Amino acid sequence: MERPSIVKWTATKMKGGLVSEREEDVAAEYPLTLIVDGEEFATLVCSPSDLTDLVVGFLGSEGVIRVREDIKALTLDVQGGFARIELVRPQSTAKDFYSKRLIGSCCGKSRQFYFQNDARTAKTLTGGLRIPAERCFEWMSRLQAASAEFAATGGVHNAALLDESGAAETRSDIGRHNALDKLFGHCIRHRLSARDRVIVFSGRLSSEVVLKAAKIGCPILLSKSAPTDLALRLADDLGITCVGFIRADSLNVYTHHRRIVMD
Repeated sequence: MERPSIVKWTATKMKGGLVSEREEDVAAEYPLTLIVDGEEFATLVCSPSDLTDLVVGFLGSEGVIRVREDIKALTLDVQGGFARIELVRPQSTAKDFYSKRLIGSCCGKSRQFYFQNDARTAKTLTGGLRIPAERCFEWMSRLQAASAEFAATGGVHNAALLDESGAAETRSDIGRHNALDKLFGHCIRHRLSARDRVIVFSGRLSSEVVLKAAKIGCPILLSKSAPTDLALRLADDLGITCVGFIRADSLNVYTHHRRIVMD
């Protein structure tokens, strides 16, 4: 049984000098602890939707798995807040490349930057995909309109993976990195290559977000928000086109400009 991603909360509201009580839609926040081969690996603070995609994508992002066949069994205890994973080739997730840690939903220091497994799993992208700038505006508008959770609560990040025709897989989560992991999980579970696809994203372009795009294997990353300098240096090194501040009829292309056609 799934838990709801949107919950009701009674709030005292003031508007135009008038005070009233009303029920508001609030984004659910849910802790999910991953147990890998009997060892606690991480606790993800997330939205309780598309949890299988989230678990698979997170394990792929952390370098624990590469393909879906690396997982022998995956069971979700949604009410208890646990995901139990058995790997085909058991490994210690507490040594070498990994450490037990809390993964928070907030911005900032939710993860350390560039673990050794990041260096192993982030791909350098050289694909020749190019898209017209007009698509950036169209797809960003579609991203926000497609999210019922965002429309109801305003409290989630949205991410979509689109092909050149505009067909999209969209995921939402209170954590921007979780939304991307859900997309990665979808790709792994369905053996989907992202080399000719575009990620459209509602959040800030941080170094972590760029690393996730590289791990997913997607060469173009579109956002309505700002980038950081470290994110752009990574994107430049990893061959990723970063486009930020996509608003109405304006955008900024920061790296690998050739992929955005402005003629």
